Amino acid sequence: MSKIVCVLYDDPVDGYPPAYARDDVPTIAGYPDGQTAPTPERIDFKPGELLGCVSGELGLRNFLESRGHTLVVTSDKEAPDSVLDRELVDADVVISQPFWPAYMTRERIEKARNLQLIITAGIGSDHTDLDAAIENNVTVAEVTYSNSISVAEHVVMMILGLVRNYIPQHQWVLDKGWNIADAVSRSYDLEAMHVGSVAAGRIGTAVLRRLKPFGVHLHYTDKHRLPSEVEEELGLTYHATPQDMAPVCDVVTINCPLHPETEHMFNDELLGSMKRGAYLINTARGKICDRDAIVRALESGQLAGYAGDVWFPQPAPADHPWRTMPHHGMTPHTSGTSLSAQARYAGGTREILECWLDDRPIRDEYLIVKGGALAGAGAHSYTAGAKTGER
Repeated sequence: MSKIVCVLYDDPVDGYPPAYARDDVPTIAGYPDGQTAPTPERIDFKPGELLGCVSGELGLRNFLESRGHTLVVTSDKEAPDSVLDRELVDADVVISQPFWPAYMTRERIEKARNLQLIITAGIGSDHTDLDAAIENNVTVAEVTYSNSISVAEHVVMMILGLVRNYIPQHQWVLDKGWNIADAVSRSYDLEAMHVGSVAAGRIGTAVLRRLKPFGVHLHYTDKHRLPSEVEEELGLTYHATPQDMAPVCDVVTINCPLHPETEHMFNDELLGSMKRGAYLINTARGKICDRDAIVRALESGQLAGYAGDVWFPQPAPADHPWRTMPHHGMTPHTSGTSLSAQARYAGGTREILECWLDDRPIRDEYLIVKGGALAGAGAHSYTAGAKTGER
């Protein structure tokens, strides 16, 4: 029998919801590229429930305990004597989400002598030391594409929120004011602006598709250029590098993976090359931006706004400067954990576990590391031996 340790974010401050705003969520059978949505043999939850918190348990307890396995669910993952570290010693599987990641360092992987599988409930496995997983023959998997569209929708919301100055305008209502001049003094139309995406993978392309009806000029940069018919359909201008693209854009959205080449990509130099008053959106990974350079750019007016859904570390400490910098629209990494997305990545997590427990192959598109090497989606997205810094 196996021991599964699941690290999830805390319950709502008022307790687990007894009811929800909606009775259901739409069922999605597949994604735009033809990949099917998660297909577990069954689920023990109602789609639309809060599954990503401790009490939600990703809907896994009945399934695992009915088979005689042990499930430990905790949000305690930081201190050296955390529940995660205590339970790791004899754990066979570790599950966590990008929004509340269990940082699976080399030390933790080597401490967990029974560890065979690390699952990201969602997408993005950069919180796992993939080299250590490779060397210790630990399989790493994630629920690819499960919340990509969720993130793309969040990006569009953030762009409009910054450009139209929505958050300060709403604050005037909360403060019982009617200060129209104050509310619109930083408000512009998105129409006719130049908007660029750093990377045009699943999320980046979904963002570009959703922005096309706004009448903007669309740009992108990626190591893998899109087919010419896609560029023509969306009216895209291709740039070989982010350094080429950033100076021509009014809005830049970051949708690339974190690796050594992208770590601190948006530093003082690149930010300084952008148009004065440009907007920057980052739902990819916090370390793609230089933390203090972002603050300086906002304080000087070089950036008109920064909206990010990702921080480093996560959760961000109370004194993180991005909490208090001017003209920001930060969220606590919620873009990919809507209740709709949770139904998909919880189902995908169960699908991966069903395959692993029954000794059946895990979908190739879910695999990051297998058999001591990068595999599946991991072979496309990551490079063995490439690690980012600790800060």
